[in-house]
Amino acid sequence: MDITEAIKTRKSIRKFKTDPVPREIIREILETSVRAPSAENTQPWEFVVLGGTVLENIKKANVEKIRNYELPPKEMEHLMVTRPKDSIYRKRQVEIGMKLFELMGIAREDKEKRAAWLERGFRYFDAPVAIIITMDSALPELGAFLDIGMVTQNICLAALKYGLHTCIENQGVTYSDAIRKYADIPESTKPVVSIALGYPDWDFPANRIESEREPIDNTVLWRM
Repeated sequence: MDITEAIKTRKSIRKFKTDPVPREIIREILETSVRAPSAENTQPWEFVVLGGTVLENIKKANVEKIRNYELPPKEMEHLMVTRPKDSIYRKRQVEIGMKLFELMGIAREDKEKRAAWLERGFRYFDAPVAIIITMDSALPELGAFLDIGMVTQNICLAALKYGLHTCIENQGVTYSDAIRKYADIPESTKPVVSIALGYPDWDFPANRIESEREPIDNTVLWRM
């Protein structure tokens, strides 16, 4: 698979098979991915690879917290992203949500199914592996977030070489205290984003979704 095909075929997977992912493969993916550019080669990323009992404990803790409507720790306030009402950004968000619910047979008024769907993200979509990308809390967020975004994309693209797929999600790091407790992450390190990783279950309806992109002519100003 060449890089162009990888970029075009990458998609968010929302249910994975239980098949384990060999540690050697995860290591190869990360070794490739850290070739991502970063400002002045600062490489502000670090990785916590979760699996087995540790991952299961964090999944359970996350679900318990969301069921109890527990607010995330103050340090995770950067995740509370708001999109202006009636904006194109909110419109795109609603459209993809409606498509997913249609595929899953979730009616707008079905609160039970909607709640169950929400919990899936806090379980890393039942992936056998979750990669938490962290940064030193002493670093300024703005630049570090840009660099971490680039290494995140690299992970998603590199995974395709091995038949693995991913889902980038904020839900997996919303409750950083659960991650600290079970993965022994120090207070000086901030979880930024999580990536669910595994072999996709193509029989799951939501995995059939194809998200659209705005035509380039709507987003480019040519000044050549």
